[in-house]
Amino acid sequence: MFIFLAVAFGMVALAHTAPFPFLLDAIAPAPSLWRVSPVGTSPTIYLTFDDGPNPTTTPDLLDVLARERVHATFFLIDRNLTDETAPIVRRMFEEGHAVALHSHTRALMVMSPEQLAETLTAAAGRIRRLAGGEPCPAFRPHAGWRGGSMYAGLARINYTLVGWGWMRWDWNWFHKPTAESAVRRIVPRASPGDIIVFHDGDDKHPRADQRHAVEATAQLIPALRTRGFTFGTICRSLGQ
Repeated sequence: MFIFLAVAFGMVALAHTAPFPFLLDAIAPAPSLWRVSPVGTSPTIYLTFDDGPNPTTTPDLLDVLARERVHATFFLIDRNLTDETAPIVRRMFEEGHAVALHSHTRALMVMSPEQLAETLTAAAGRIRRLAGGEPCPAFRPHAGWRGGSMYAGLARINYTLVGWGWMRWDWNWFHKPTAESAVRRIVPRASPGDIIVFHDGDDKHPRADQRHAVEATAQLIPALRTRGFTFGTICRSLGQ
């Protein structure tokens, strides 16, 4: 009996916290995207960046993307969008990047569907007002923590929950993230449709120097190009 309860508890926990698609995602009322189905003959990778905009790091990251002529998707934290950082987001739109929504807290996981829908709608409205662009209807929850109420809220506003590929990330468990460790992890494992997540910002420190994300991106793009990959945005894959 104890073993059965432990397995059941573990499966419920994974359904809400797993950094990969699991039970809840299959039955949820709103769609989720953890990997993009390949379209056409060009194998495509999707670079995504969380926790910005960050005035310390994001402009340098945009410089790298502009130099490499690559478009990416930025999942922004609402409280990090200020009068100071709005021009950075405006630049994202002007240079053809996609912008979507993120959160600095797991509290959104326990909001009512109505509260979540209102919170995300307000955040999207602030992006339009301060940066002059249209965010796509995509939301990445903090650390991937999700629940039935969250999915119900996303369904109310026709949003898609966006995750990432297994081991396709820059965080390094209990060690400081480095560009080298991220590139070593991702390049050999990359496959068409993969969603890669880096962090140009920090959920606790809005001005943290996330230099590893800039350096990793500068190394990763040519390495993946050598393997024949092209680059796309999440919003375009959702039909926008």
